[in-house]
Amino acid sequence: MPALENSYHVAIIMDGNGRWAKQRGLPRAAGHRKGAESLRSIITECPNMGITHLTLYAFSAENWRRPNEEVSDLMQLLALYLKKEINLLIKNDICLRVIGERERLPKDICKLVQEAELKTVHGQKLYLTIALSYGARQEIVHAMQKIAMQLASEELNEQDITEEIISKNLFTHDLPDPDLLIRTGGEQRLSNFLLWQSAYSELYFTEVLWPDFTPAHLQIACDEFAGRERRFGGV
Repeated sequence: MPALENSYHVAIIMDGNGRWAKQRGLPRAAGHRKGAESLRSIITECPNMGITHLTLYAFSAENWRRPNEEVSDLMQLLALYLKKEINLLIKNDICLRVIGERERLPKDICKLVQEAELKTVHGQKLYLTIALSYGARQEIVHAMQKIAMQLASEELNEQDITEEIISKNLFTHDLPDPDLLIRTGGEQRLSNFLLWQSAYSELYFTEVLWPDFTPAHLQIACDEFAGRERRFGGV
């Protein structure tokens, strides 16, 4: 996936599905389904806002600890989404990719992911990255293991290990770092998401639960971001 010049990368922690459902006396699965509906409108509007890269935290490595029934519901919803929305992605010239520990995903999900990535590989209006079975600490461990193998094979020596080398061995090696990281649902933490990549990202927290998050809310976040001065450690 080639990085675009003047790329604008937004990352989102989509939080609040369960609370949205609880407030309405509905099962948690209903919140996840409504959250998937919100996702559709956000994805299609991103290019109109100048967003070239969108990375979404859909299922964390820690989410495997949730009750089996909820995990099963989430996997079924993911499978349905991949089957149902692929034409929308193609129509809107969107390139999809998935990052995370794929080996932990069910085989049928892995197959659907591979098919979706292949069918959308030529999309250029938006590079959509979905983090599944993803944890930033696990990602960094994985990168260190890859670098250790390169050292053992003498492809690298100790002096070659730089920030750039580490970045090149992350799941996101072909993505620009996020400019803006948004978390919905009111919590103010990163929850093991893009820890290395978000070192200088601007953070935006909103009380809006993800199922209620609309393109208008995204525009508000982008407008606030536009008014911030980014120094990257300088003056």
